[in-house]
Amino acid sequence: MQPRDLSDLSPYVPGRGAEEVARDLGMDPDDLTKLSSNENPHGPSPAAVDAIRETAPRVGVYPKASHTDLGEKLAAHWDCAPEQVWVTPGADGAIDYLSRAFLEPGDRILAPDPGFSYYQMSARYHHGTVTTYPLSKADDFAQTPDTVLDAYDGERMVYVTTPHNPTGAEFSRDAIRTLAESVDDHTLLVVDEAYAEYTDTPSTIDLLDTYDNVAVLRTFSKAYGLAGLRVGYGVVPEAWADAYARVNTPFAASEVGCRAAIAALDDDDHLEKTVETARWARSYLRENLDAPTWESGGNFVLAEVGGASAVAEATQRQGVIVRDCSSFGLPECIRVSCGTRETTPAAVDTINDVLAEVVA
Repeated sequence: MQPRDLSDLSPYVPGRGAEEVARDLGMDPDDLTKLSSNENPHGPSPAAVDAIRETAPRVGVYPKASHTDLGEKLAAHWDCAPEQVWVTPGADGAIDYLSRAFLEPGDRILAPDPGFSYYQMSARYHHGTVTTYPLSKADDFAQTPDTVLDAYDGERMVYVTTPHNPTGAEFSRDAIRTLAESVDDHTLLVVDEAYAEYTDTPSTIDLLDTYDNVAVLRTFSKAYGLAGLRVGYGVVPEAWADAYARVNTPFAASEVGCRAAIAALDDDDHLEKTVETARWARSYLRENLDAPTWESGGNFVLAEVGGASAVAEATQRQGVIVRDCSSFGLPECIRVSCGTRETTPAAVDTINDVLAEVVA
């Protein structure tokens, strides 16, 4: 007995965790600075932590009310109908739900290359096929309507990421409008805004009143610091919002996750601190790394270092974990997440010391 042929599916390659690296190197995890997974270095909101503690005794019941409460909270936050909010287990859960709702076997998606590998993985899980549009280092990974439309050929779903991971490049609002108006009627434009809290560019969500072929993905894993709880959501046009009930995994997001997310949404001070720190660190990285970098709208910076694997392994031995971008098809680049004001300067010094030794 064997599973179906999975040879066309590549596993997701996450950034290495501090505990994992510490075990390999015989180090204390507290002595490591992890800048490989674009996590919030401040952790979750204190209000979210309180909500986790208060919710713990109630995890013996299914999270029906908390799902509804979080959906209504997000609908009020974005001034949309609760039915438009699809609460999911992380933003990747929303990707799966959209694949379930839109893809017939053999349907094609169009996704960025480099980009988040789960766009392609989810399509293939649901028996779809994948085409890609290139984001070129020679063009500074510019994201324009032509970038997408030059490769577009009537795909059922088109993914755009803004800010883009791992490059940090953004789509403008006008570019999103142009794409929504340019694709065929049967094409869904999926706008992944996992890092949107870190940029001043307004969300695409308010365009859903105008366009019925656009869906937006959001997550609590990044700016809200709840990566370990796996809570995300999609926001969709009201006309087909009821598809959620037909594709939703029962009680997909946990009781603890939903209650923590509700509390996090109310803690504006923590979010402001998070965003301000990330913007400061982003500028510090770009100004002080001894390597070419690209402008970023996210909580990370992409740097060209030559041999990314060698640099990432060397910095890791020195206690700083960065992301080798070889899995993104960028073997010459590392991605460095934004740390705190205390950890970022020391991390930059370490990376620069390694660059002087490894690249020289």
